[in-house]
Amino acid sequence: MPVTSSRAPRIGIVVTDAYADEDPDYDTPLLLPALADRGADAAAVVWHDAALDPASFDLLMIRSPWDYPERPADFAAWLDRAEHATRVVNAPATMRWNLDKAYLGDLERAGVRVVPTTYATTASAAADAIGALGTVGAVDRVVVKPAVSAGARDTGLFAASDPAALALACRIIGRGDVAMIQPEILELSEGREKALYVIGGEFTHAIAKGALLAPGGGFRGGVYRENPVPVDATAGERTFAAEVLRAVQQVTGGDLPLYARVDTVHSARYGLCLLEVELIEPALNLHVAPHVTGILADAILRVLA
Repeated sequence: MPVTSSRAPRIGIVVTDAYADEDPDYDTPLLLPALADRGADAAAVVWHDAALDPASFDLLMIRSPWDYPERPADFAAWLDRAEHATRVVNAPATMRWNLDKAYLGDLERAGVRVVPTTYATTASAAADAIGALGTVGAVDRVVVKPAVSAGARDTGLFAASDPAALALACRIIGRGDVAMIQPEILELSEGREKALYVIGGEFTHAIAKGALLAPGGGFRGGVYRENPVPVDATAGERTFAAEVLRAVQQVTGGDLPLYARVDTVHSARYGLCLLEVELIEPALNLHVAPHVTGILADAILRVLA
């Protein structure tokens, strides 16, 4: 539906209604009034609500449909319908590419430094990868996770000799997914991951969220819980984030994403590395970086200009 000067643009902020208690959406309650203050007719919409008509909106912005990994086929079908009915950001083609963490291999081939990763599709390949990392001179612990996941689901940190590492990899492979095998990055276990945010093509803020994985599998404290704290970003980190997004454009052939979270770590062994680039539904942590709310609202409206 085209935007006309006679009415306010209708903007749907795409969420879910199935949040875990420890994982609330802090962004949408701040973003909606910021859009209203700028003259937009904005509302939160649940992506799997049968009554939702994407064509009734001028723009749908994906924000927190955090239950989609539990029903990926439904989400893919919904995204197809929404894309044909209205404008969706980030671009659906870019989001589809970002759904599978095999995209890290694409970015590595485009020149981005990423954490070394083996993508295992068989139990024997997973056993070989874990065994290789556990050899003398390599690492003591490994990370195992699925290529399609969110919120660190089915992700574990194990001693390379722990049979639970291979067992998790086999469960992932057994359900038809790809198991990612990575060395432990000690700096991550020390809580030194840093998320760099780029909105509307500009760096806006950085967040540290602490260590998440407990040795032996599972999360520290027993549940997935980020503890976001605003931190400074160096000039080198800002440049790295921009390089990552240029590589995303190069690989996908698409536009610069409206919003992106570039997860990084400075590793003594590997240097400044990309962990993930979140282009679907990253928590933007507006509640601890309130100056970004208006920047995001303005960027959304520029899409419709």
